[in-house]
Amino acid sequence: VQLQASGGGLVQAGDSLRLSCAASGTTRFSYGNVGWFRQGPGREREFVASIARNGMSTYDDEDSVRGRFTIFRESFENVVYLQIDNLKPEDTAVYYCAASLKMGSVYDAKDYELWGQGTLVTVSS
Repeated sequence: VQLQASGGGLVQAGDSLRLSCAASGTTRFSYGNVGWFRQGPGREREFVASIARNGMSTYDDEDSVRGRFTIFRESFENVVYLQIDNLKPEDTAVYYCAASLKMGSVYDAKDYELWGQGTLVTVSS
């Protein structure tokens, strides 16, 4: 199984983007959680959001994320999306998707076993 993150690009502040995380090599995306992380310039990788197999979503509690990020999946697709609205320059980062076998809310990158290659989001002011 491989994960492929896509949808990044160069955008202006205030724009929206929808990132996709597609699983290949399997007909059923059966992990416990799929999460999105990001790593900005000079920063450590940080948790953004995750969605569990039952559809429950969890978001980072930082004000920088709350209310602007939405994680969701289409039930008929092996794809998990991250919608980012009202983008800000501080959202500039490489965004990674990852899958974890663990159930429940999973925040720690160490609990994710499978990682995609990342997609770069650059937000200009």
